[in-house]
Amino acid sequence: MNSQRIVVKVGSALIAPDKQGCSSRYLLAIAQFIQRCRLRGIDVVLVSSGSVAAGRHLFSASDQNDITLKKAMAAAGQNEMMATWDRFFDFKTAQVLLTHADLRNRDRYQSIRDTLFALLKNGILPIVNENDAVTTDHLRVGDNDNLSAMVATAADADTLIMCTDVDGLFNKNPAQHQDAQLLKNVPRINSDIYAMAGGAISSVGTGGMRTKVEAAEKATSHGITTYIVNGQLDSTFAALLAGENPGTCFSPYEKPMQEELHWLAHTTRALGEVVIRDAGEEDFTASNVLAVKGEFSAGDTILVRNDDGEKLAKARSRYSSCLLNFIAGQSHRINALGFDEPIVQQDCMMALN
Repeated sequence: MNSQRIVVKVGSALIAPDKQGCSSRYLLAIAQFIQRCRLRGIDVVLVSSGSVAAGRHLFSASDQNDITLKKAMAAAGQNEMMATWDRFFDFKTAQVLLTHADLRNRDRYQSIRDTLFALLKNGILPIVNENDAVTTDHLRVGDNDNLSAMVATAADADTLIMCTDVDGLFNKNPAQHQDAQLLKNVPRINSDIYAMAGGAISSVGTGGMRTKVEAAEKATSHGITTYIVNGQLDSTFAALLAGENPGTCFSPYEKPMQEELHWLAHTTRALGEVVIRDAGEEDFTASNVLAVKGEFSAGDTILVRNDDGEKLAKARSRYSSCLLNFIAGQSHRINALGFDEPIVQQDCMMALN
């Protein structure tokens, strides 16, 4: 396997296949793969789903879809999940719990990078999961497929391996079509590839094939080779170690996006919008602000639109929504007030037209 640093993502269907807590049925082979990678000098980060699935059996069967109860399941199941992984390894592991708020804030994102680098430098295996016990809807990544791509980017990985309970991406749903064919190699993700990805196949996890394709797009645009493989088969990991492709391989971009722009495009979410007079990038100034939508702070990500509704840019705002609303109402006094600078940080801006 020609990799220096890999992220291995393991889904709930492999961790708790019977919905009765964690099972070693599939995890032992994955743990052995991780150990063999480390023996070859390959850094490994593990992104592990399964806290809700691991804790589900501890609660009554009624109303298990209640969001508050799911948070409690995650809190109870996280210990079991970590303990299960720990007993497979003879080296130290570390628990890293994240929310989308941690990833979309640039300072906290950098802190996550520093933590991952420090753990890897000291031979400790980071085990990452979304912090389901405390996160809310607007702070969630929502699935660990996309989380694994964000972690792979933050960790400067060169390979992402998403282990699931199917062989890879098929041209049609193999559960419904006997003639479905496995796509071994995907050179570029486009609308046709997304059309092949349906909903969730497993009843245990939150992700499906579409979220895996989304994750692959995030990762490959950062130059990360990405695999979707069947984690139920021991042969999968033997093939990976031999440098073979046991599932679907998504090719990385030949010219990856710059790290800051990749973070802006694939990790942050726009918290608001600013409408300006139809103008070029050089005119993203306070005097052109017509309206402000949403609430955001200085440094948050926003969308910039023209007065026809066309998206012009995604960028970090230099001002809060409160101050921009004030500016919009004082356009005749902009220069006197000293707000003649661009409203966005131009070193962290992505044009959308």
